[in-house]
Amino acid sequence: MDDKQTHLSATEARGGQKTNTVRYVLGISLAAIIVIFAILLFINR
Repeated sequence: MDDKQTHLSATEARGGQKTNTVRYVLGISLAAIIVIFAILLFINR
């Protein structure tokens, strides 16, 4: 077994990008699903 360990800084591990796009994509997707379900609820009454 190889005992060498690679240690990366936070910047190296994430490739120098620190954006919160995942947070926004998940929030927008959740809001869109809720709106779509609400529309379908009112249409199918």
